[in-house]
Amino acid sequence: MRFLPEPPHRHGAVVHGAAAKTGVLLVNLGTPDAPNPKAVRRFLAEFLSDPRVIEIPRPIWWVILNGIILNVRPKDAAARYASVWMAEGSPLMVWSRRQTAAVDAALAARGHAVEVVLGMRYGNPSLASAMQTLRERGCDRILVLPLYPQYSASTTATVSDAINAQLARTRNAPELRFVKHFHDDPGYIASLAARVNAFWEHHGRGQKLVLSFHGLPRRSLDLGDPYFCECQKTGRLLSAALGLTPDQVEITFQSRFGAAEWLQPYTEPTLKELAKNGVTSVDVFCPGFVGDCIETLEEMAQEARDAFLAAGGTQYRYIPAINDSAPWIDALTSLVERHLQGWPTKAARSPDMAAAEARELQIQREHALELGATD
Repeated sequence: MRFLPEPPHRHGAVVHGAAAKTGVLLVNLGTPDAPNPKAVRRFLAEFLSDPRVIEIPRPIWWVILNGIILNVRPKDAAARYASVWMAEGSPLMVWSRRQTAAVDAALAARGHAVEVVLGMRYGNPSLASAMQTLRERGCDRILVLPLYPQYSASTTATVSDAINAQLARTRNAPELRFVKHFHDDPGYIASLAARVNAFWEHHGRGQKLVLSFHGLPRRSLDLGDPYFCECQKTGRLLSAALGLTPDQVEITFQSRFGAAEWLQPYTEPTLKELAKNGVTSVDVFCPGFVGDCIETLEEMAQEARDAFLAAGGTQYRYIPAINDSAPWIDALTSLVERHLQGWPTKAARSPDMAAAEARELQIQREHALELGATD
């Protein structure tokens, strides 16, 4: 079938004469289902097949991906995932689930009756399944919020691609809103500052604060991607919130892949250079990751630490991501709340208003049944 069937008429799904609900879809990148080569290979195959992630001509990239990468990288990557895997699963999945549950509870506490679910761009739960869940719960208005603070075509835009592909197969498409970025959102910046300050209060402060963002090919900047500029703005606002001068902060880019030039300065070479120039202690924080994951826990907390110490540094401290910290959950909830404005989300209604809505919905339902609709 070209179009997917509508959700079954049960469990609060959309039915004739039923009040439509509002849904919130939080989205993160995704993760393998398990820290083993088979699961990692499956995840990488989906992730690296996205033309927005790898902008190399498809025939050439297909040969590289299937002939080399998917035969070499899964075993090594699985070991890296295993080194940071939590009892509840992949760190990114654990923190994403906790954030989703916390935002759901916080919105309810603020009087909103909305459905909040998690979807992953790659892997499980897929965006298609997350959208289907919201539709089955009766949501006809959906806010999509990618958990990428800084916009990039290779992250945020891929979410838009996947959602639109799902809508293209949907017969009764829901009303949709999409959050593009929140790199300079005051609540987000404040939650970052709160995390760093709390760490410093308990562990003291190093000579330098290194703010490491995920890298992108330099070509993306040249072609107009705003990611680099948004990272710089986040770093600048966070530094101001912490009361730091420019010489106390380094903004760098990690996770370089391949031989092409990527956004600079690179994180690991910068750390080595700092150590060689007499900086003995550094604190490293990754503002672009709202939840700890393999890029923070393995690459930054382990690999980068070893590189800094080997170059002559003596104290390297990784500051955990904002994860499910109270300031971040409050900021994220407020961000959702602002983007829901104008949609009916309040749970509390006066008895008269509820009765009037019920009467109107009953009239609509009876009319639909008269015209041949089935319940």
